[in-house]
Amino acid sequence: MSKLSSGPQPWHAMDEAAVLNALATQAKGLGEEEAARRLESHGPNSLPETRQRGVFQRFLDQFRNVLIYVLLVAAVVTGAIGHVTDALVILGVVLINAVIGFVQEGRAEAALDAIREMLAPLATVRRDGMRREIPARELVPGDVVLLDPGDRVPADLRLTGARGLEIQEAALTGESLPVVKETGPQAAETPMADRHDMAYSSTLVTRGAGEGVVVATGAESEMGRIGKMIAEAETLETPLMRRLRKFGGQLTIIIGALAVAAVLFGTLVRGYALQDMFLAAVAIAVAAIPEGLPAIMTIALAIGVQRMASRNAIIRYLPAVEALGSVTVICTDKTGTLTFNQMMVERVVTPSGRHDFSGAGYEPEGRLTTDGLLNDGEGDLAEEEVRRLLAAGALCSDAALEKRDGGWAVQGDPLEGAILAAAPKVGLDTGALGLARPRRDVVPFESQRRLMAVLIASDEAQGAELIVKGAPETVLAVCDRQAGVDGDRPLDRSRWEEAMHRLMKEGDRVIAVARREVADGKADILDDDLKGGFVLLGLLGLSDPPRPEAVEAVAACRRAGIDVKMITGDHPATAEAVARRVGLSGDRVVTGTEIDGLDDEDLRACVREADVFARTTPEHKLRLVNALQARGELVAMTGDGVNDAPALTRADIGIAMGARGTEAAKDASAMVLADDNFASIVSAVEEGRTVYENLKKSIVFILPTSGGEAMVLIGAILAGTILPVTAVQILWVNMVTTVTLALALAFEPSGKDIMTQRPRPTGEALISGQLLWRTAFVSLLMMAGIFAVFFGLGEASASLAHRQTLAVNMLVAFEAFYLLNCRELRLSLFHAHWGRGARPVLLAIVSVFALQAVFTYWPPAQALFGTAPLALSDWLLLGAAGLALLVIVEADKAVWRLFSRRRPV
Repeated sequence: MSKLSSGPQPWHAMDEAAVLNALATQAKGLGEEEAARRLESHGPNSLPETRQRGVFQRFLDQFRNVLIYVLLVAAVVTGAIGHVTDALVILGVVLINAVIGFVQEGRAEAALDAIREMLAPLATVRRDGMRREIPARELVPGDVVLLDPGDRVPADLRLTGARGLEIQEAALTGESLPVVKETGPQAAETPMADRHDMAYSSTLVTRGAGEGVVVATGAESEMGRIGKMIAEAETLETPLMRRLRKFGGQLTIIIGALAVAAVLFGTLVRGYALQDMFLAAVAIAVAAIPEGLPAIMTIALAIGVQRMASRNAIIRYLPAVEALGSVTVICTDKTGTLTFNQMMVERVVTPSGRHDFSGAGYEPEGRLTTDGLLNDGEGDLAEEEVRRLLAAGALCSDAALEKRDGGWAVQGDPLEGAILAAAPKVGLDTGALGLARPRRDVVPFESQRRLMAVLIASDEAQGAELIVKGAPETVLAVCDRQAGVDGDRPLDRSRWEEAMHRLMKEGDRVIAVARREVADGKADILDDDLKGGFVLLGLLGLSDPPRPEAVEAVAACRRAGIDVKMITGDHPATAEAVARRVGLSGDRVVTGTEIDGLDDEDLRACVREADVFARTTPEHKLRLVNALQARGELVAMTGDGVNDAPALTRADIGIAMGARGTEAAKDASAMVLADDNFASIVSAVEEGRTVYENLKKSIVFILPTSGGEAMVLIGAILAGTILPVTAVQILWVNMVTTVTLALALAFEPSGKDIMTQRPRPTGEALISGQLLWRTAFVSLLMMAGIFAVFFGLGEASASLAHRQTLAVNMLVAFEAFYLLNCRELRLSLFHAHWGRGARPVLLAIVSVFALQAVFTYWPPAQALFGTAPLALSDWLLLGAAGLALLVIVEADKAVWRLFSRRRPV
């Protein structure tokens, strides 16, 4: 049998007969032999294993980087001059970076594995007219699948039967509430979230029963298409990685040019032997290569990870820390990210007026006072009306609330759960209410009827009642009166319709509740009982409200120059209402259908103007991220569903929700929010910016100090004199002294204005014009000072070991005092934190001079490095020189502040 062409068909737009005909099946299902043939043709109902590079190859690919090549050369050079331990340290740094990249590249594969795990292991089907349970892997197009509450849909289905069927599709579409399903065909252009005659793989049946015919399995299903997008989505380099790659290339050229120039000058001009000049070139390379920089970078990022973890932001790979500080746009999901992902009764309308549940949270415990709960009411009258409305709504409910993990969870419909949570806040005990007035009969909610009805027994205060709850237009149609404490009154239909439309415009889901008295002996609900004669009790406005902290977080992002875009699968009206409440512009809401009609250029213009995108699919989210990146934006994408995973992978920074997020979303992300709180992103951005500033300070410190060491050697070659500092001594300074001092800058606290600055340009280079000047200026100052003590101030009778020891310690003194200059890149050092924030720097300086004392006075160190003891006068000289350097550099910074409008280095 040829393979069925099931993928491109608009199944949601076809009636049942056309679907069965297209799939060559029938209502009683396939026969076993036919199913076996189709399984062989279509393959198993599982996501295909993509061909991937081997583990060893992926690991080797991490070394394909110019900076890594420079470090490997440094290791070889260090080993060649006899310092095997130091060479192993450099190689260890290279290995750490390779492991980080290796782990990063496994994220997409892990996301695919998480999606595979979501596929249902078993499925109930009808084969040859008989009900059977088979492995979900064996489903084929044309199979008839039966669905019951709690089932996970095993494949994409065109529904052919639905009896009160509701399916939770939030992980796929972003729709926060279970979707009521029906079997009538939809228009061909209907978005996926509105295809009520379809059930998609991995979604969850929450209520009712149904059946449908399989139209797509495995890679052809909607879940399979998402898996393919994750596999194909390109993981972008973070800004830091891009800058380091460029920096590594520039550094390679500079070091190579210096080494070649030194060899040529020494041999051709000074007449040195080629072998001597080669060793001198090696010493220059050792001095110029900042081999400690990757270690500093890794440690600074690790410190950022620890700080973020304390603020509920879990980083999955280190470079993401710095990248967070560069983001210019945050694309956020709505449900569970900006909102609680919990339906709440926020507004009620009773005959006396409209009342707001201001501050009424989801927790049902702890009765709130009426004064704090109801607004615009009329005292006891309003309270009694609201209590009667919520009591009826609670009685006409199949849901239940249960305490779980310190909180409350809804068993059943979230809308009914919200009513049960609101009732205790006006003094109702829903448990006691149900016991006092038990049910006699119930008519479950159905999409065709659009209401639920319960027959309630009488008690001492009230007679038997028939209560209905459902869509407001349906309930209003069977009402002719409205309740009043002093007696029922004729229904003011126009007023109630106006109130209903107002609630809907505000983004609420609206439920109407009505009642009518019946005879005490009545035991059944008949169709005629639901056709009229009801008294309207009121309207309930329910919504998934924004988190209060999300409102402030959005404002903080705006102050930091970061745009926020809401991208959701929810209804446009709901998205607009939430957007306005959190501070986003809801003037233009772009739907997924509109996105489909835009080419890439028009979409780039659209994302600049609009803040809210609704009814979006995974493809739409991916296109939106691409459009923003094409505009030069650095994009962070938040999400919690499987439908977010492709965009999370593609975004510069993917941020998953930890508590409610799917494993696919977490594995596709660079960061996970442990508390699902959008506000934690602001804290993470602040830490990211701090990490980058501290890395920048480290570079501003390391390059001039490395340059100073190289200039000393180059100056000696140009002058034709002996080297004031040997290669072994330089390696000591680089791997012990410089790294120790630069590391202290990684602990610097956040600047006071760090969250009021605009994001730095994505193309900003690590080496700016001011940094080049600072490197050359400080290098020349260091060279001049070292030459002065080595050639001019050293006693004529002083030994070479003493003069070189004085030169090395002069270099260390310069670096220690220059470290203080680097605590502030542009401002005076007096603007730096000098409380607890200064402790790491001061401790590093003390530690370095302690190490220098060992280097200078310990006999084994003297034998290893060729050093000699220094007198007290020598140390006083070194202190004065270091202080002079500090003052000169501060003066240089002041000149830049006065005459330059460039960004700080």
